[in-house]
Amino acid sequence: MKRQDKTFEIEDIATFRNKSLQWASQFSHCCLFNSNQIDFPYKPFKNFLAAGCEHEILFNGQNDFDALKAVFDTTKDWLVGHFSYDLKNQTEDLHSFNKDLIGFEDISFFQPAHLIFFDHRKVTVQTCGDPTEVFREIEAINPKEKKTANIAVQNTVTRDQYIDTVHKLREHISEGDIYEINYCMEFFSEDAQLDPVRFFTELIALSPTPFSTFYKRRHHYALCASPERFIKKTVRKITSQPIKGTARRGTSSYEDEMIKQKLRTDEKELAENMMIVDLVRNDLARSSTPGTVKVDEMFGIYTFKQLHQMISTVSGTLREDVHPVDSIKNAFPMGSMTGAPKIKVMELIERYERSKRGLFSGSIGYFTPSGDFDFNVVIRTLLYRQDLSRISFQVGSAITYDSDPENEYEECLLKAQAISALLANK
Repeated sequence: MKRQDKTFEIEDIATFRNKSLQWASQFSHCCLFNSNQIDFPYKPFKNFLAAGCEHEILFNGQNDFDALKAVFDTTKDWLVGHFSYDLKNQTEDLHSFNKDLIGFEDISFFQPAHLIFFDHRKVTVQTCGDPTEVFREIEAINPKEKKTANIAVQNTVTRDQYIDTVHKLREHISEGDIYEINYCMEFFSEDAQLDPVRFFTELIALSPTPFSTFYKRRHHYALCASPERFIKKTVRKITSQPIKGTARRGTSSYEDEMIKQKLRTDEKELAENMMIVDLVRNDLARSSTPGTVKVDEMFGIYTFKQLHQMISTVSGTLREDVHPVDSIKNAFPMGSMTGAPKIKVMELIERYERSKRGLFSGSIGYFTPSGDFDFNVVIRTLLYRQDLSRISFQVGSAITYDSDPENEYEECLLKAQAISALLANK
């Protein structure tokens, strides 16, 4: 696809980005990738907006990764979209029968008509039309955002039910079925009206993260403040950065440092992180040249506005005989959202969780014209089905034999804090 491009000087990039998002939300498809200027190893998401659907990639629910490979090989353009967690059913003998309120497709990608790249005080508009006209349309936007009414959410799992399930999962661990499992629960409302642009803007102001996205597919929205990268490819290098280990922020710099030190030395958190690093190493090894998979950083402590997180970085060199899309398939779904061993854990997730994960714990991202890609982990995300007035968000924690069920429940509430506060207008 041939696009024209032009660069413009901007005095207030934040205001222009917000106007751009308002403008883009009129289209059936759009996605804003926003790193929130957060420094992150191997760089966070590119800061850009994809708007308008020049071409939608259609999938039939069978061998969809192969269908994506064919598009990747022939398109040589920007492709933006998602992988839902339940795409796992195409790669393993698994199923998903739990209730799904939102209904994102298992996989979806589109070729955008317009691209806007944000760089400090400059924006570059690439479009099939006239870049100057697009720029002027955005500049003329007068944002009229509606404040979200107080939305009451229900939980699919009570505190007692959650604690009882954790005890049952610990029994599976003691019996040797699994080593670790990511157990999640859903908060939802079936009578919710909100302004997606305003909610997203408020969410990333409250919880800025390096892999945030505003993602729209017709009536489906994912308003995402993810701190986690699933997988990135740069030339032949593939990188994954799993998160395992969460702690609250302190009320002072001194308390912050004490909490970080406790997280850094917590044996349970270290064990969780190490197990997932081993799983990710094995996943990347399926696609990498032998001997190239390495742990670039182990147990890194990173501070975000809401939380401290323990993040490790694993990388490898993509084998010449492995298709780039297969490197995603070989690592999907991400180990940080399943546990180990992966297949058995996914079977237990279906048995014990009460909601279909759908896009939650899936991935949103993009392919570049040069064949590189970057995808996040869909966590800390509000899913919104506008035509049905439904919202859903899920949170979870890693369960090991040493897990304290009540502490795990409190960790889930901590992760839900930002979205819950916005819905309650607190």
